[in-house]
Amino acid sequence: MHAPVILSALEQEYLLHIIESGMEVRAAHDFFLWTQGQLQALLPHALMVAMQFGPDGALLRTEAVHAGLLDEGALARLCDPEHGLAPRLARQCGAGGLAPVAAELAGSSFDHALVHGTGALAGGASAFALFGLPAAPGPRQAHFLALLLPHLHLALARLAAPAPRAAMGGGARALSGRETEILQWLREGKKNAEIGAILGISALTVKNHLQRIYPLLGARNRTEAAALYPARVGTRQNANKS
Repeated sequence: MHAPVILSALEQEYLLHIIESGMEVRAAHDFFLWTQGQLQALLPHALMVAMQFGPDGALLRTEAVHAGLLDEGALARLCDPEHGLAPRLARQCGAGGLAPVAAELAGSSFDHALVHGTGALAGGASAFALFGLPAAPGPRQAHFLALLLPHLHLALARLAAPAPRAAMGGGARALSGRETEILQWLREGKKNAEIGAILGISALTVKNHLQRIYPLLGARNRTEAAALYPARVGTRQNANKS
């Protein structure tokens, strides 16, 4: 058995703040901001894949939460319901066991991962895979994730089911075809001038589109917009231009 993990005063402060602020999570952008806050100080990582399973074990939803940009190929390798690395790791610890593991994405920055799941629950299970840890996870990091698991599970359960449109607030309209195109290129790391050149519009027009997109997604900047926009894993939407 591993020696007991004793949290420092600062780690206790981080943990308490994470638990308290997690009670306010109600929407996808809340979840994003919560996991990018002091949770990162306690358990730094590049990307979290949050997974919700039904009572029959079927994967119902996947939320890939990250501040950087990922191409669709990397997201597919992580999140594909049948063959993705995150669901495979989640099923490996399906009984609720904690499993620090090394990610299998050769050539990527996600060379260390940590995964934990609730195990079977009457209302459905959840699991959380953290990729891109700064070093190989050990008992300390595993203990932190075990302490946070109930709060992550409840926060994920409170999120509304993914809607077919991207707008997240009240009666906000859906994204137009042009806005969808811009977001897809934004997720691939393109700058405004590059997006404009691809779409045949000016960089200023791209910027104006982004200013209208941010409120629709509940985002404050391009990084949040890219992370909050629901990725179409393994496919590219052929949107009509508005």
